[in-house]
Amino acid sequence: MEATYLGHSLSERIGEFIRIRRDIHAHPELAFEEHRTAALVAQKLGDWGYEVTTGLGRTGVVGTLRRGSGTRSMGIRADMDALPIQEMGTAEWRSRTPGRMHACGHDGHTATLLAAARIIAEDIAFDGTLHLIFQPAEEGAGGALQMLADGLFEKFPCDAVYALHNLPGIETGCFKFRTGPAMASSDNVTITLTGVGGHGALPHESVDTVVAAASVVMALQTIVARNVDPVKSGVVSVGALHAGQANNVIPEEARLELSVRALDPQVRQLLKTRIFELVELQAASYRVKATVDWRDGYDVLVNTPRETKLAIDVATRLFGPERVDPDGPPLTASEDFAFMLNEVPGCYFFVGNGGPGTPGACTVHNPSYDYNDDIIEPGAAFWAELVAAYLKH
Repeated sequence: MEATYLGHSLSERIGEFIRIRRDIHAHPELAFEEHRTAALVAQKLGDWGYEVTTGLGRTGVVGTLRRGSGTRSMGIRADMDALPIQEMGTAEWRSRTPGRMHACGHDGHTATLLAAARIIAEDIAFDGTLHLIFQPAEEGAGGALQMLADGLFEKFPCDAVYALHNLPGIETGCFKFRTGPAMASSDNVTITLTGVGGHGALPHESVDTVVAAASVVMALQTIVARNVDPVKSGVVSVGALHAGQANNVIPEEARLELSVRALDPQVRQLLKTRIFELVELQAASYRVKATVDWRDGYDVLVNTPRETKLAIDVATRLFGPERVDPDGPPLTASEDFAFMLNEVPGCYFFVGNGGPGTPGACTVHNPSYDYNDDIIEPGAAFWAELVAAYLKH
């Protein structure tokens, strides 16, 4: 689809950024290893007149553009890291690094913000300060926290901060917004059960961790069903259960790995409390010892009302109400942009990567996924219009 910003067409200029996107896709880099991508970003921003800061959050890049005498400032963030997945795609620009690929679209997010960066530098009049934040290590490694620890908002103050993510299964270039909690917290839990190992033929002489683990798995599923308010949501998923190696040996130890998610901080705390209580009592009933290792992950992502309304208004004006959903459903996936929104008001939203039956509908984190180049143009146009609206000249 062809997009415009402030009456200008982007279609003749977008090819450069499709090539950049495909180049980044062909050279994926994992968390905190985004040296090539960061160097490319820094070079382009410098060429277009941005003041460039590198090394924030280890491999992060910030490009700053100041105009006029206005005191307002804003930030736009894109993530850069890839995933440890072997790509199955056959495109000319498929990953050249075995076991690594851009399976979540961060290559496209980066290219889209670079396209916007050039448009803004060359064509957009504004009064204030713009910070373009290229973040490393979103995929579970907490790159946002690292950038914040390095003084992101002290060095680059922002009155508001924005970010987007592609959304497979939604028509190409359609925008989805949500005010308030929009993405879930995500915590990681390891439960270790220790009993007495022995011969499978003599179970009475052992303390069986497998039976205890099976009971714990089933009991965990009652937490959301019977402790969480039905109009709220929570997720307790057991993704792995490791115990034993032979059919005639009762193992001394069993280990469970959990993913725990919530869209409300109080529900998040409730899930944590109930998991500890339930595991302790289940373990006691089977005479095994239990330890629970709870590791805080990402917080609930909460979009603030004023900043979200502005984004909705800009998208509606640019693309029409038929391509904008102002009240999309929350997602139980998680995103470390939540930590930036804990510090600064802002909005995180989604752009359709392709509807059902199209190549863009392939889910993220899938070895056949690829970013839809057709959404670079509307994404860049949106960023340009948003800067013009927020930092009015």
